[in-house]
Amino acid sequence: MKTFPFGLALAALSLASAPAFADAPKIGAAAPIFTGTDSNGQAVSLAELKGKTVVLEWTNDGCPYVNKWYGSGAMQQMQQDAARLGVVWLTIASSAPGEQGNVDAAEANADTVRRNAHPAHVLLDPQGVIGHLYGALTTPHIFVIRPDGALAYMGGADSIASTRVEDLKKAEPYAREAIEAVVAGKPAPHPLTRPYGCTVKYSS
Repeated sequence: MKTFPFGLALAALSLASAPAFADAPKIGAAAPIFTGTDSNGQAVSLAELKGKTVVLEWTNDGCPYVNKWYGSGAMQQMQQDAARLGVVWLTIASSAPGEQGNVDAAEANADTVRRNAHPAHVLLDPQGVIGHLYGALTTPHIFVIRPDGALAYMGGADSIASTRVEDLKKAEPYAREAIEAVVAGKPAPHPLTRPYGCTVKYSS
């Protein structure tokens, strides 16, 4: 990993290079099934969302890469555009208790309001169960699941690994392209890309 001056790690690596996630999902294979609890106490089952395009977005409100996306409004816009296409967007917080980005239900809801975010649900995953199931490495890390339950995309939100808002206009929008392609019944143009951001703050 490359370490930046502000002490963050850029996880620009393939899932295969992370031994802790040796069983991470593969493009074209069935996405791992899970049931999580959202910030309103509601159970959310991936199995029950079959027939819909689903986006998983890992987040950490203290991460400058996440703040680039939310501070600019780009993530919120992508969430809204996806919702208009009938996509179910699940934002997931997998930071362990005591780690940056760990939130309880009230804090997660407050963050959603403060950021004017538009996910269908914010899932609380403090034990990292869903994160480890998917091999989520960074915040953000994006996964797009087809209506048939197969994984269509996993990787970075876009192609430029930086915290600079101005780079959003120059980057190739990997996640947006994948979402729009899947909704149109087409394969993602770049199904597997390198995620970048702050490392997910798992307990182990």
